Formats: sequence, C-alpha cells, structure tokens
Amino acid sequence: MSTAAPRPTGQDRLWSVDEHLEDILATVRPLEPIELQLPDAQGCVLVDDVTVPVSLPPFDNSSMDGYAVRVADVAGASEEFPAALEVVGDVAAGQAADLLYVGPGQTARIMTGAPLPNGAEAVVPVEWTDGGLGEGPVSAMRARSLAPEQATGHVRVYRPAGARAHVRAKGSDVKAGDRALEAGTVLGPPQIALLAAIGRGTVRVHPRPRVVVMSTGSELVQPGEELSAGQIYDSNSFALTAAARDAGAIAYRVGAVTDDAETLRSTIEDQLVRADLLVTTGGVSVGAYDVVKEALSYVGDEDEAGSGIDFRKLAMQPGKPQGFGSIGPDHIPLLALPGNPVSSYVSFELFVRPAIRTLMGLKNVHRPTTRARLTADKALTSPKGRRQFLRATHSDGTVRPVGGAGSHLVAALAHADALIVVPEDVESVEPGTDVEVVLLG
Repeated sequence: MSTAAPRPTGQDRLWSVDEHLEDILATVRPLEPIELQLPDAQGCVLVDDVTVPVSLPPFDNSSMDGYAVRVADVAGASEEFPAALEVVGDVAAGQAADLLYVGPGQTARIMTGAPLPNGAEAVVPVEWTDGGLGEGPVSAMRARSLAPEQATGHVRVYRPAGARAHVRAKGSDVKAGDRALEAGTVLGPPQIALLAAIGRGTVRVHPRPRVVVMSTGSELVQPGEELSAGQIYDSNSFALTAAARDAGAIAYRVGAVTDDAETLRSTIEDQLVRADLLVTTGGVSVGAYDVVKEALSYVGDEDEAGSGIDFRKLAMQPGKPQGFGSIGPDHIPLLALPGNPVSSYVSFELFVRPAIRTLMGLKNVHRPTTRARLTADKALTSPKGRRQFLRATHSDGTVRPVGGAGSHLVAALAHADALIVVPEDVESVEPGTDVEVVLLG
C-alpha cells in the first residue's frame, strides 16, 4: 500500500483570508438529499424544481359570500329597480356544484371558496341583495339551508355585476405544468404553504446541517454560576451556536471544555455521532495551554490523504490563528476558531457561515457586501499586510465604527450590524472614504 503524502502544514507561512476560505469551501460538500415531510423540511434547501400537478385554484370559485348569477339577469339592477331572481339551491365550500344549474332568472346562494355552479357567470356579494328577506340590503348571509331543496324562494339584487365578478378563475394562482419552486429555494412558511396547496406531502431537500459548537478554556464558567478569581463567563459557545442557527443549521452547544488535550479529544469523539460540522473556539494560538492545537495537530486518518487538522496564521485582524480539517472515520469537517470573542465571531462570519451554507446546498453562501461612506471622528488605522475587519453600524449609505480594534471588546459587537473591511495594502482610511462593508443582517 502506498503511503499518502503528508498534509502540508500552514504554520510556517502567512495565509490570506481568501486562500483559507477557498480551502474550506473546496472540502465542504452539500449534504446528501433526503425526502422529508413538509413540517420537517422548513429551513431546508430544495434539491429539484417542483412542477404544479394541478391548477390552483383547481376550479372556478367564489371570492365572496353571495349569489351566483347570470350577468344579463342583473344588468341595470338598482335599489329602485332590483332584479328579482329565483333561488334554486346552496353551494358551500367543499361541495360539488355539478348537479346544480343556474338558468335564466335563477341564482344560487354561494359561499366563499365554493365552486361556481354551471350556468353562472358572476357572483354578487350578499351585501348587494336583500338576502331573500324582502327588507332591503342586508349585511350578512342567512343561516345555511338544511338541504338544497329548502334553499328556495326569491332574492332581490340591487347592483349589477360584470362577467367573472368576484370569481377566482381556475389556474389564476398557478397552472398545471408551471414551475412552482426552483431548486435551491430555501423552504420558509410561504413555500411550505405552496407545496401543501399543490398536494405535495413530502419534498426532496438537502437537510439542515447539524453543527456542534464547543468552547475551550479552564477559565470559562457557564452563565448563571458564580465567578471565582481568574474566571470569565463563556460567551463564545452561546454566540456561535446562535450564529449557526441564524445561518440555517441545527446547532448544539457543548459546555466549555477544560484545558486538557485528552478530555477535548474524548469530547469531540463523543460529539461526532451528531455532527455534520464541528466548531471549536479557543486554544489555537501559540500559548502553553492552547489545548485545541495540542489535541488535534496530529489527529488524522492514515488511510486517506488530506485528513487531519491544519493550523494556520492568517493575514487578518482579528482572527489570525485558525484551524481547519476533518476528523473521525466519516471525515467530519472541523473549524477551530480563536478564543477572543470578537475574533471568534468575525471568524465565524468569514469561514463557518459559508461552510454551513455550502452544506445546506445554497449557491450564494456569503453575507451581502456593499460600499458605504466612512463617518468617523478620525482616520482609521490598520496593520500593514493584514485585512482588518472593524465592527460598525451601517445606515443610509454611511458606515460608522463602533468600539475599538481590540478582539476582546464584546460589548461593541452587540451594537454592530456590519463589518468595515480594510484591505491588506491600506494602513489608514480617512473619514469620507468609500469602504467595503459586510452586512451582518
């Protein structure tokens, strides 16, 4: 058996943001399609075009409670000279109208959604009639007749109606053979409604990816517990789990793992059974207790080239230390993000979110970007050779930074809805300059 070439390590070079993202997206593939019941398909991406099997609505039906009439019978009708018509029956929603015929001088009571009976050409709302009571215009329909043969008598109509008035035409929504939804559509409530309306009980989709998020660090304490000296609350796992759900994933949060390589390896192995993507935060830098790097640097599958985790330094700020690769017998993708709150969140937006959207089967996996005019009290500075991402607020074609450049400043992140992008070759940006902006939603 030939020996696989060793995976090239990224520790001896500085990688660009684009190179790292390209490597991630070249490895991640959409999840295999599955057939799901409609309630379970919400948030999933449609694999195939869906064609309408039956027109919607499938028959001409009334959009009002009223009377089905012939146009000629109500032409010229007014309150002074109403049209008097013989009522020959009732048509309710869900009832077939094939046996009912509206002839000259006749009408049938009809309810909203009921099929238009043969011979009828329009519907007059009940408010345009006396409701069969002979006492002038009414505001509502009388109680439904007990049986069609009891729905007799006469009704006066006080206004004319044109052809097809208050009639929903067969196929006026979609026609049989039309394309209802395109492949690649994310199924939200309106799309689920359309699928149900055309009779689809199941649909073939890429499932929502299962993303497991875990933070590392012996200093981390769960919110709600008491802090001891040297401890901080774990915010990263909460932020990234929420971000994964926002991206469309089914996300699971794992409590913070202590700085012990064996414990981390064991925890990751336990989570593989429910993961399509693993995300860790913390422990990827050059410190003595950077447990993720220690635990995963030599993890790989000797039978397949390219497996294992590659740790890199990226030409970006924040988020310089990064890790990416696969783990376990099924080669589950793993992205290792830095531990500072802003670094981890920016890294998620740049690398993890596109990976999740790719797993979902989406074509457009990135946040939208735009150009905006910088408003700031002074020029922005950026380290040479690094692509900087600054938290900001965006409005009406302008963008303003919030907070400083420190990667620990999580309070400012809570007020940001955009990231200002400062290219690698720019060290200073003056107020009034047009800058690239990543919109965070």
